[in-house]
Amino acid sequence: MQHIIDRFLSYVRIDTQSNPNSKTTPSTEKQWHLANELVLELKQIGMTDVSIDNNAYIMATLPSTIDKPLPTIGFIAHFDTTPDFTGTNIKPQIIKNYDGGDIMLNAEKNIVLSPSYFDDLLQYKGQTLITTDGTTLLGADDKAGITEIVTAMEYLINHPEIPHGEIRIGFTPDEEIGRGAHKFDVEKFGAQWAYTMDGSQIGELEYENFNAAAAKITIVGKSVHPGYAKGKMINAISIANEFISILPPEETPQYTSGREGFFHVHHFNGEIEKATFELIIRDHDTEQFEKRKQLLRDITAKLNGVFGDCITMELEDQYYNMRDKVAPVFHIVELAKEAMEAVNVTPIIKPIRGGTDGSQLSFMGLPCPNIFAGGHNFHGKYEYVPVESMIKATEVIIKICELTARKY
Repeated sequence: MQHIIDRFLSYVRIDTQSNPNSKTTPSTEKQWHLANELVLELKQIGMTDVSIDNNAYIMATLPSTIDKPLPTIGFIAHFDTTPDFTGTNIKPQIIKNYDGGDIMLNAEKNIVLSPSYFDDLLQYKGQTLITTDGTTLLGADDKAGITEIVTAMEYLINHPEIPHGEIRIGFTPDEEIGRGAHKFDVEKFGAQWAYTMDGSQIGELEYENFNAAAAKITIVGKSVHPGYAKGKMINAISIANEFISILPPEETPQYTSGREGFFHVHHFNGEIEKATFELIIRDHDTEQFEKRKQLLRDITAKLNGVFGDCITMELEDQYYNMRDKVAPVFHIVELAKEAMEAVNVTPIIKPIRGGTDGSQLSFMGLPCPNIFAGGHNFHGKYEYVPVESMIKATEVIIKICELTARKY
C-alpha cells in the first residue's frame, strides 16, 4: 500500500494540465516534466525498449516469459490533467481508516467532502482515501492509472514465475483535451489489443463511450450608446444567451445519465461587440449525435437570419463510440471480466459517460476497452481515490497478463 501511495503522490504533485487552445503536442510544456520522470522510472524498474518521441508519447516493453507465440497486449494511461480546474500546487491529504463521515478538505474555506452529497464514499468505509485540500483537483484522472500500470509491471519483473506474454505499455499527453491518441503510433506499439486504465470506481469495465464533438460559437455585435441604440445596437451577449436558451435545458450533464446524451456549455466570454462560447456534444447513439450537431447548425442559421449573419461556428468531431470496434473481438472484454472476478472485484459493465484514448485507438486499429483506475469526482476539488482500489486495479492488470498467457 505505501509503495503505491508514494508513487501516486510523486506523480500528482507535478502539474500536467493540458491546454485546448495550444496547437503543440504536448499542449503544455509542463507535461514534459512528468513524461521525462516516467521514462527514467521505467528504465529503473527494468522495462525494455523504453522510448519517448518528440510529442512526449512514451512506450515500453515487458518481454515474454514464455517461449511459445502469444498475443502482445498493452496497457495505456494519460499523464495530463484537465484544464477545467487548477492542478497547480496540489497538496494531497491521506485519510486512513475512513469512518464514513464528512471529510473536511479545507477548514479555512469550509470545503467538505460529504457522503450526504457524494454517496459513493460510503462503499469505502474503513479504507484509506487520498483527497485534495479543497483548492485543486487531485489528478487521479489518470495518474492513478499510470501508478497501477507501473506498479503491475514492476511486480511482474520481480516475480518472473508468473507467466505472461509480451506486454507493451503506453503513456500519452493531452487526453483531457481530446487529442491523447492523435499522434499515437499504433504500428510501433505493436499490440493485438490493449486496455486503458482510465475508468472511475472499482469494478468499472467499459467498451462503449460517447460520440463526441466540440463547437466554438462567435458572435460579432455592434456597440452603440444605449440611449440611442434602437434599431442599431447588436448585443453579442444577448444573442449568445438566446442561442444557448434554444438548446434543450433538460439535455445537459446535470440532468442526464446512462446512455442519455447532452449539450454542455463550458466556457463563455462576452462583450457587446463580441461574445464567444464553447460547448461539447455527447451521445452514445450515432443518429442522435448527428441530430445534435445539426441542431447547432440550424440555430446558427436561424439567428443569422434574424440578426444578419453575425454568428460563425467551428464544429469538429473529437472521437466516436468504440463499441463498433470492440464488439467483433469481445473476448478481450470477457478476459478483463474474468481477471476482475479472479481477484474478487465485481465487474460493473456500463457505457462511459465520457471518452478515453481507447475510443480513438480502437478506430485506429487497436481495440481498447477501459478498466477502472479507482478515482471519483474527477475534474474538481472533490476528487478522491481509495488506495485499495488502486491496489485492486494493479492486481487486475497482473491477472490479465497471466490469463492471456494461459488462454492463448
